[in-house]
Amino acid sequence: MEVITEIRRLHFVENVTVSALAKIFKLSRPTIRKHLKTVEAPVYPIRKDQPHPKLGDYLKLLDDWLAKDACLPRKQRRTAQRLFECLQIEGYIGGYTAVQRRVKDWKLNHSGKPIVKQAFVPLAFPPGETCQFDWSHETAVLGGVEQIVKMAHFRLTYSRQTFVIAYPRETQEMVLDAHNQAFAFFGGVPKRMVYDNLKTVVDAIFVGKERRFNRRFLTLANHYLFEPIACTPEAGWEKGQVENQVGNIREWLFTPLPHCANFTELNALLARRCHELAARPHPEQTSRTAAEYFAEERPALLPIKAPFEGYVESMRRVSSQCLICIDRNRYSVPAAWADRVVSVRLTAHRISMVANGKVLAEHERRFGRDQLICDPWHLCPVGIICRYWRKNPVHCAMARRL
Repeated sequence: MEVITEIRRLHFVENVTVSALAKIFKLSRPTIRKHLKTVEAPVYPIRKDQPHPKLGDYLKLLDDWLAKDACLPRKQRRTAQRLFECLQIEGYIGGYTAVQRRVKDWKLNHSGKPIVKQAFVPLAFPPGETCQFDWSHETAVLGGVEQIVKMAHFRLTYSRQTFVIAYPRETQEMVLDAHNQAFAFFGGVPKRMVYDNLKTVVDAIFVGKERRFNRRFLTLANHYLFEPIACTPEAGWEKGQVENQVGNIREWLFTPLPHCANFTELNALLARRCHELAARPHPEQTSRTAAEYFAEERPALLPIKAPFEGYVESMRRVSSQCLICIDRNRYSVPAAWADRVVSVRLTAHRISMVANGKVLAEHERRFGRDQLICDPWHLCPVGIICRYWRKNPVHCAMARRL
């Protein structure tokens, strides 16, 4: 419009001829005459089929990937960005826009529903002020078996520093351990933690923001001196950063599915990838990375004096077979405590039996079913071979030697 306006002004006001205007603007005389007749802003037709010269050789491969992903659960489907990165590995040298347009058209043609996105008002946070927490369910291959893992997500709202850790469950001892691991990773504690109204954190919801928090969770907050904040029910935008992180982590770390031997190896991989992801540009200030903002935010975090003892305690009675049943598994206790009540402390990885201020027994925690975790020395005073040991030659031989 700037060129058209100038052409019309020179011709109708300054009386410049069409030939002179063609020389000045280096345009043909028919184009000048067309512009002289243009009063409103020109409207150009939109092409229905956009050309894709560089993507053309990869269209079939991209369509095959989209069709294959459509058969997978929604959490395992690749986004347009992830598909673009996979095409680059295959040799594609074009841009992302062509891939995004093709993916959008393919999904629209196969779903029949328009793609609708929600809009939110962005929030600003000072350094070291707030961290957001959330759970998600992801799929991973552990020990050759595909299974669902529970992911604890932490997100510092100023630097956008991410920390994720995987557990087999979402129980309270997992929540406590996740906080210990996250604060150790960050090197400090934020002043506020924002949560959903999950049962392991909130016992009761009252009017407005009033909550009754879980007593054991408040012990964790008192130890680290952070303020717990619970969101309004069904208002995920109040912790929108970690909600968005759930989808990003699924795309970046779980498509394709990671293959690890166990949870220890998987969590080591996730921690390493969290450091690598911090090298990406900050979402708001793209001239700096998230790692640079995190280095600026770390001094504002509260110091960690000592890690929290993240166990959940309950009273259990020892059976006459010197066993305690916990989560469908049986753990041995010294024979002297048979048919007596002891305190059981559950952590994310260990189980301890305590009485009179002393640890009676300690076992590595198992998450299967109908397993026997037994220390032969616990039954030494009994002088018999437990019937469960007959199924295990190693335990039977140990008992005979005792």
